[in-house]
Amino acid sequence: MTTETQAVPLPRYPDLEGKVALVTGGSKGIGAATARALAANHVRVAVNGRDQDALGATVDGIADAGGEAIAAPADVCSFDAVERMRERIEVELGAVDILVVFAGGFGAYTPVQDITEEEWHAVIDSNLTSTFLTVKSFLPGMIERRRGSIITMASNAARFLDSTLTSSYAAAKAGIVMFTRHVAREVGPQGVRVNCIAPATTLSERIERILTEEQRAALSAKSPLGRLGVPEDSAMATLFLASDSAGWLTGVTIDVAGGRVMM
Repeated sequence: MTTETQAVPLPRYPDLEGKVALVTGGSKGIGAATARALAANHVRVAVNGRDQDALGATVDGIADAGGEAIAAPADVCSFDAVERMRERIEVELGAVDILVVFAGGFGAYTPVQDITEEEWHAVIDSNLTSTFLTVKSFLPGMIERRRGSIITMASNAARFLDSTLTSSYAAAKAGIVMFTRHVAREVGPQGVRVNCIAPATTLSERIERILTEEQRAALSAKSPLGRLGVPEDSAMATLFLASDSAGWLTGVTIDVAGGRVMM
């Protein structure tokens, strides 16, 4: 059985107050939990996502809790769309200080020989290319202001071999890890930090839909901590990386994986 998590008080980072953040892939799961955590730390948050209903629910939930957030729908696989989103956020909230690049995912566990060219490009684009385009759009302003924190999302798929994860997704997420390191090295002298989180299987609407209780229990047993992740696990790691408490960390990938990666 999966070990139940206990509620953990949300960390407070006073240095985050008044800053502006964008969370891509922020309408559900880890992205939504991260947007809520940032807003609870008095960050003004733009929430990007594809599901309009979920996006609205996340933004409304933040407002109901006393936070400030706007919906920022855009296709993050299109540079023109990301640029328009950036311009709108800068008008409505101000320049982005914290860029959380979490959009991505995959739809099927497809063996290599069965992956179509269209599926390959779709997975690479929605994960790796979207990360590149989002960073490309927001980075010049951060360099000019000589400050900013960028957090990307990889996966345990990028950290070890797992037969349940498709190769296209693993390749995209491994690319994000190395992309993060290269950008961190390039822009560190300009005062911009770039880090990454790599979650293992995390409970979400999709996981609950596609995995049985027995499959979830089997995955939980693979973790030294005896449970699957929850979105708040990754949200709290992201919150730390965004804050000045991580002010001497850049180019780092944090494995939010319950100890699985060390095994």
